[in-house]
Amino acid sequence: MAEEKVKSINDSSFEQEVLDSNIPVLVDFWAPWCMPCKIVSPIVEELANEYEGRVKFCKLNVDADGPNTARLYGIAGIPTLTIFKNGEIADKVVGVMPKHNIAARLDKVLGIL
Repeated sequence: MAEEKVKSINDSSFEQEVLDSNIPVLVDFWAPWCMPCKIVSPIVEELANEYEGRVKFCKLNVDADGPNTARLYGIAGIPTLTIFKNGEIADKVVGVMPKHNIAARLDKVLGIL
């Protein structure tokens, strides 16, 4: 079975997986009842394949797994894609956005512009 490219994380693993990462991390803040989240999820999966080794991809269910982290980062609407670099927020996208727009933001964080 192939390793999952988008890792599920929670409040307790957030610091280790995201803040302590030596490469940028895109975190997909989502919930199972959120219809726009279901639109964004396959886009995030595709990007995880395309940016493998350069960006880590994680998803955090704001209801079940990460209510404290979501509150800490002021996640008011979902889906919210937050790009962390060196433990800090480098960019944030709220709502559904086309894949090429998200890729452009990742490229900017990676310094590929």
